[in-house]
Amino acid sequence: MLTSGQLICRTLRLIPGLGVNSFLGENTMRLAQFPVVKALALAVTLLVAGLHAQTASAEKYASIVVDAETHEVLHARNADEARYPASLTKVMTLYMLFDALKAGDVSLDERLVVSRHAASQPPSNLKLRTGSTITVRDAIGALVSKSANDVAVVVAERLGRTESRFAQLMTVKAKSLGMENTRFRNASGLPDSQQMSTARDLAILADAMLTDHADYYHYFSSKSFQWAGRTYKNHNELLGNVDGVDGIKTGYTRASGFNLMTSAKRDGRRIIAIMLGGNTSRSRNSHVEDLVEAAFTTLNDPAHDTQLAFAGVLMPIHPDAAAEPMLNGKPLSVIIAEGSEDNAATPAPTLTSPEPKPEPEVAAHAKLETPVENFAEPKSEFMSVAEYEARQMKLAK
Repeated sequence: MLTSGQLICRTLRLIPGLGVNSFLGENTMRLAQFPVVKALALAVTLLVAGLHAQTASAEKYASIVVDAETHEVLHARNADEARYPASLTKVMTLYMLFDALKAGDVSLDERLVVSRHAASQPPSNLKLRTGSTITVRDAIGALVSKSANDVAVVVAERLGRTESRFAQLMTVKAKSLGMENTRFRNASGLPDSQQMSTARDLAILADAMLTDHADYYHYFSSKSFQWAGRTYKNHNELLGNVDGVDGIKTGYTRASGFNLMTSAKRDGRRIIAIMLGGNTSRSRNSHVEDLVEAAFTTLNDPAHDTQLAFAGVLMPIHPDAAAEPMLNGKPLSVIIAEGSEDNAATPAPTLTSPEPKPEPEVAAHAKLETPVENFAEPKSEFMSVAEYEARQMKLAK
């Protein structure tokens, strides 16, 4: 069994350029019996364990923090590894929509028609009915706060004629922004094994949103969205709870884990932080908050070492564990626990056989939210993907 002093010596010898003998002195072994040194030994042990976990992992977790003004990368872990963006995809969908608004191709008051394909999208959604309409302004709010998949398809079909074609345009746009490792297959971020991005690419997207569409960025600061008499809270819980945070978007699928793209501004300095692959929304939020605090520590104090500031940000516990299945908005373990606290007469629902909601209530709710009205749908002109790509490459030069 190694003593505390031996553990410290052996561990510190692994660090290049550190003179262990001069750091600890000749009496290290004897000093190791003191509580302070024992505590240091414990800290070193935890550090080594954390480094091992980081080295052996990275199927889901990735993060990056960037100074939005200088584009200096303040922190990066697995930033160039392929990851599933989940609903962070909708930031690109919104970017494309803001492009169209700026070009005058659509207006905030234009009503977008819901197709059968759009209405069939799984949750999260607004339960839009085929043939109903939603304004562009409401579509923006629904994408930002509710992260509505049906609305993402409505926007995609308006701008690209079909969702698959719109995804091609999204990919072209991403490449023109410098997102070299990103490919989109749908407008919502619903699971698709070929829809991939990286933390670095998503930071580029966040920066582009802030730079190119500053006039529309305020939508990401909305804490809620109202639709048909209901209020939907923004999923980004850092808004209003972490100093300076004013956007942007959360995301989640089982394959991706809990994702968060955020931006914060303090004393005239802005940072962008991306985290992918959180095990829970709470741990994700806590980790991103730590990243934000570390970033401003280095920006506000030039004498503070950047690496030292971020060294205090621990890797999330089980960063690559499978994201917990959700059922009706609750983690499965919570549902099971609630069921066990009751009695055997009320078993907890399972993921394979959830208790369905009464069909009449769903239909009535949908009818209440999305009335179908007759109106003249505006005609749209669509350029080919090749033409769009040529235009974007020209603009990027």
